[in-house]
Amino acid sequence: MNNLPSKGAISDDMLEIIEQGGIVVENDKIIEIGDFQQLNEKYEGRTEIELIEREMVALPGFIDCHTHICWAGSRSGDYAKRLSGKSYLEIAKEGGGIDSTVKQTRQASVEKLSALTTERANTMLQNGVTTIEVKSGYGLNIPDELKMLNAIKEADTLADLIPTCLAAHIKPKDFNGTQQEYLDLIVNELLLEVQKNKLASRVDIFVEEGAFDVDNARKYLQKAKALGFDLLVHGDQFNTGGSALSVELQALSVDHLESSKEYEIEQLAKSDVVATVLPGASLGLGIPFAAARKMLDSGVCVAIASDWNPGSAPNGDLLMQASVLGAYERLSMAETLAAITERAAKALKLKDRGILKEGNIADIVAFSANDFSEILYRQGALKPVRVWKKGKPLLSSQQRRE
Repeated sequence: MNNLPSKGAISDDMLEIIEQGGIVVENDKIIEIGDFQQLNEKYEGRTEIELIEREMVALPGFIDCHTHICWAGSRSGDYAKRLSGKSYLEIAKEGGGIDSTVKQTRQASVEKLSALTTERANTMLQNGVTTIEVKSGYGLNIPDELKMLNAIKEADTLADLIPTCLAAHIKPKDFNGTQQEYLDLIVNELLLEVQKNKLASRVDIFVEEGAFDVDNARKYLQKAKALGFDLLVHGDQFNTGGSALSVELQALSVDHLESSKEYEIEQLAKSDVVATVLPGASLGLGIPFAAARKMLDSGVCVAIASDWNPGSAPNGDLLMQASVLGAYERLSMAETLAAITERAAKALKLKDRGILKEGNIADIVAFSANDFSEILYRQGALKPVRVWKKGKPLLSSQQRRE
């Protein structure tokens, strides 16, 4: 995934492929990549050799740059209502939706939340996802948001978890005040504690009907930015406005974008904001996918993430979702793979992963295949047979068979 354009379309013939390749790792980092035989002779006696004698394709470890895997409870009832014809917003007004998960998450201990986060992160790690962004946002008060962020911090997984404070998910029903008053409380009290305890360096806000309007979101993000936080926006899921705000404030990414049209796409193309599309939410809600093809053709940097959450995106399988989106949106294999590796790394402001190259962390996944096209061709059914995190083997083909 090296030497690809940072924005816009990518053709498969732009991919650098090394046949009979070798990767040299030292102190968790890649120090050289090239022809195996030449590397074997160069480093003879200096390093332990892990010889793979079957056909495999190695890629950078996958990066899921938008998840909500820290939660308690279930929203299967919401899903049944959606299948019966009710909309996401209608269910939320009836007491389902995010409020339902907030109640169940508030009741859970930090230990329980940490165990649940660990279980989900390790499932993702087995499927080749070595770096995972994780949002709070189901506490929606100061103690419970801090509880969630501490649970993420304490999760027992070898995957790298990147925490994001999403206390501005919605205004909780038990807060007796305006949107602006709730957001001021987050800035004046919660974010200071988050910063003091180094629980997150990123803030996110849901800009949408039933969540926060653009004006209040702008004030909140400006204040968070002044405190030194990186900015993210949940935007253009059902109504537009969030993506334009993300461009205005130079956010790292704007995520969802199912409702983005030509104007929004043009503005994103002129910016450095990563457009993170979430096919899992489209599958979970039964709504159209974000216009990833139009975005790429317009010059946008597109990442793909799973949005794994208990309500709108309960699937959690990043590779399957990316494969299906690629089929519907006619994305090249290079575009799809870049969206879950090097472009996803950009959404997280991580420059040390997403590409197999000298100096990067040795996060590697390998598939039993003789060509990289087999991976997406199988639409998520082909799972990694090997996973290495910082050069250390975590999953072998034998373990996968078991």
